[in-house]
Amino acid sequence: MIDRDPFYRHRFTAEVIAHAVWLYFRFPLSLRMVEDMLAV
Repeated sequence: MIDRDPFYRHRFTAEVIAHAVWLYFRFPLSLRMVEDMLAV
């Protein structure tokens, strides 16, 4: 069985995705606000 990174097809690294998910659930932010914060 090949052990692959579950995020290998995504544009961003697993760390960036995890941080975006944490921001979304930790603070009362919309997805658009999280995207804007990470774009800077």
